[in-house]
Amino acid sequence: MRRAVCPGSFDPITNGHLDIIARASKLYDVVHVAVMINKSKQGLFTVDERIDLIREVTGEYGNVVVESHHGLLVDFCKERDIPAIVKGLRAVSDFDYELQMAQMNNGLSGVETLFVPTNPTYSFLSSSLVKEVAAWGGDVSHLLPEAVHRALVRRLGERG
Repeated sequence: MRRAVCPGSFDPITNGHLDIIARASKLYDVVHVAVMINKSKQGLFTVDERIDLIREVTGEYGNVVVESHHGLLVDFCKERDIPAIVKGLRAVSDFDYELQMAQMNNGLSGVETLFVPTNPTYSFLSSSLVKEVAAWGGDVSHLLPEAVHRALVRRLGERG
């Protein structure tokens, strides 16, 4: 079985993330989506909420497994016998950082990283930017899956 992981914080998952996951799901038998936990960051959504949203919007693919992980991504890969990490690249600035991570991960465990160029439609997109625009009342509905947009609007409304 060909297996890969798409890691991230996914707070929340955007159409850009979903595009990379969908494309990976066509190339691999099983795609693990690893919701990475960073205790030093306060997310808008809990890890469990993110997992539920990702499961909802990736359910149609049939070969996506969504889990959380606290620690090194290479440990997640070792525990599940995953030989490849799939990462989307939006711009050259992403490449500089991601190349260092790929080289470190390979050096630590032999896990390979495959870079997928982001669909130009989503080249500017990040969860942080979506949250900021939405918090100021901007329309981000075209940047998120519908279920995620509803959850974002509801959460921001709760925070008032």
